Amino acid sequence: MKTSTQPKPKIAVWKFASCDGCQLSLLDCEDEILALAGSVEIAYFPEASRAFVKGPYDLSLVEGSITTPHDAERIHKVRRSSRVLITIGACATAGGIQALRNFSDVNDYIPMVYASPEYITTLKKSTPINEHVYVDYELRGCPISKHQLLEVLNAYLNGRKPNIVPRSVCMECKAGGNPCLMVAEGIPCLGPVTQAGCGAICPSYHRGCFGCFGPKETPNTASLSDWFSRLGLSKPAILQQFRGYNGYAEPFRKESEILEYESE
Repeated sequence: MKTSTQPKPKIAVWKFASCDGCQLSLLDCEDEILALAGSVEIAYFPEASRAFVKGPYDLSLVEGSITTPHDAERIHKVRRSSRVLITIGACATAGGIQALRNFSDVNDYIPMVYASPEYITTLKKSTPINEHVYVDYELRGCPISKHQLLEVLNAYLNGRKPNIVPRSVCMECKAGGNPCLMVAEGIPCLGPVTQAGCGAICPSYHRGCFGCFGPKETPNTASLSDWFSRLGLSKPAILQQFRGYNGYAEPFRKESEILEYESE
């Protein structure tokens, strides 16, 4: 008697405007990705393979922001072909470093970069994926943590919620035995308002947090701005602290816009 075998879940990895760093984090899983490959069918992942299996897909990982009219249409096609859609990285979840153009007129910069700007077609803003389609889960970071990525994949493939704790980088500093750079040495640091996930790499090497993992849950950005002011930073300098890899994430964006208004 023949026994039927259940088909493996199909995973697709999609790229939009980005540096590919978060896709490389998946490839950096090394031994773990071999086990993953044995449990799923990696149906579409141009960064790693020429293989292409048509959808629909059980799970799609999307890296990058939406910056062109073509991509604004393409993301809807990805959403329609995906049962679960997970955005990975600062570009996909907050617009990325390229979203800094949202605070000015992109047309002012195109001629500075391209010899033939008339061939460039772009949107006025670089926006995260969730401004265009429904997203099931957002995994932040620049780049993402491979350990968090494996946890999210494991959770969705096994029908449970990901166990990603909503805490700040300060908690990682405490766990690692790092003294607070702001309190001890007056070094500006976004750790109090930034989601954990990096293991507090920068504070561990005597550098303030740059906010790579985006705003934590209910961040008190106004209080941190006040701290920065007491450290001697001007309002334009504080503004620049919030306009980094996740500068277009709502809590950071709103705080920077308040500082910009007060600086005028």
